[in-house]
Amino acid sequence: MLRCALAASAIVLLTACGQAARESDNPAPDASPGTGGQASGSVVAQAPAAFGQCTVCHTTEPGKHLVGPSLAGVYGRPAASAAGYPYSAALKQAGLTWDDASLGRFLEAPMRAVPGTRMAHAGLKDPAARAAVIAYMKVL
Repeated sequence: MLRCALAASAIVLLTACGQAARESDNPAPDASPGTGGQASGSVVAQAPAAFGQCTVCHTTEPGKHLVGPSLAGVYGRPAASAAGYPYSAALKQAGLTWDDASLGRFLEAPMRAVPGTRMAHAGLKDPAARAAVIAYMKVL
């Protein structure tokens, strides 16, 4: 069972690798933070391609945690504050609030931004992909 889960995770990661989100591929959603991704006209914001890497460990469903915490409502919230998730001491003590700047630094290189974090992802090196993921996180 564990082998199947690891294999599936590896496939998803490899599929997501190298897929830089382009603005033309994913136009900015017409939604406000706190709308649950709902734009005017009941159109759900589409995740950028780079967000596929995030879904290996995270969900966007409030309160549903996987290896990583749910990302629902993460933008504007203090780091390590999702109820029911066992965060690392390093992230609890980081004193971050998730905004464009802190998410940008963390998503580029999580272990450099918060030494001791358990987020083992190497980071999103492409600035455009990071910006697209952050924009999407604003509407979760």
